Amino acid sequence: MIMTRRVFGALACATGMALSSAGAFAQANLTAETSSAGNSPHLSITHMADVLSEEGIASLQVQEGQTLTNSIINVAEGKTDVAALPLILRFLLEKGRGPFSKQGENGAKLAANLRALYPYNAGAFGLIAHESSNITKWEDIKGKTVFNGPPRGAALVNARQAIQMAAGFKDGEDYKGYQANWGQLANILVDGSADAFVVPLTFPSERVIIALSAGNVNIVSTPKHIFEGEAFGKLLKAPGNIPIVVKAEDMGYGEGQGVTLISEDGIFRGMGTAFADIVHKDMSTELAKAITAAYIKHIDDLKAKAPYARNIGVGNLDPDASGFCGPLSMKYHPGAVAAWEEAGYTVPDCAK
Repeated sequence: MIMTRRVFGALACATGMALSSAGAFAQANLTAETSSAGNSPHLSITHMADVLSEEGIASLQVQEGQTLTNSIINVAEGKTDVAALPLILRFLLEKGRGPFSKQGENGAKLAANLRALYPYNAGAFGLIAHESSNITKWEDIKGKTVFNGPPRGAALVNARQAIQMAAGFKDGEDYKGYQANWGQLANILVDGSADAFVVPLTFPSERVIIALSAGNVNIVSTPKHIFEGEAFGKLLKAPGNIPIVVKAEDMGYGEGQGVTLISEDGIFRGMGTAFADIVHKDMSTELAKAITAAYIKHIDDLKAKAPYARNIGVGNLDPDASGFCGPLSMKYHPGAVAAWEEAGYTVPDCAK
């Protein structure tokens, strides 16, 4: 699906300190790619489209429901201006691994073209299952059919890792992995074709809310002793992974809503998926700065657009929380750095 946000006329006068130094340039016509509706990558990109329209900075044509593995190649090759990026894909592209194995050494050249504007996350991997399935712990998925993401990409890699760490199970050996595109997930959540789901969950999660239409839902946290163990700690430091810890009372589900958190201490723990919205390195500093400054100016509006938006790390540039630095060589666009710093934020030196 393609959505277009258009604004006509000259570039509006920038409002506020963050936008005042963006410089004068003709209004841009930009293209963007993002995932299906109902998650933070979609929310972030469509919010950007609205903001850029409101500020008179750009018209943004958004293609929804895209496979982000392909989207970032399009940005790297200059075919698309903006895309949502799971940070693990940047690492895999640079190394020519996983879904980018056919790129070989060309992967590093493509990865070098990508720059981030701002970070956020797509929630944390948790196990969800209908109460009627009698799945109350990770080991209960043995021999079951488990939806674990699209046929290729970062989500499938991470879901398999989360399951192996929590239960020691491998896809195809201990359980039957069920893969389908994100656009099909809403139906799968309610049609009984999967016994359980290991997917990124925001707080609250639209995926859980959809599943509730077919019965009460259990959300199973990663066991505390595993989450705090050495092996899981190493996993959390891998490119694109971040720790997410949320108290039950902050997850967004009230009493009697049919959602049960299964955890030793009323706290959800899971491996989070770090994201950023990215552009090509050759985007002008002025335009990248104006886009980022507009985004910063409207952070509170973003948090008001969806109940889960306050829990996805918007505006948190800390390396541990955002997934930047360490083994990940991803950098912010110089224009984005300027916008964040002018707004009073600290951008880690390792991400500049």
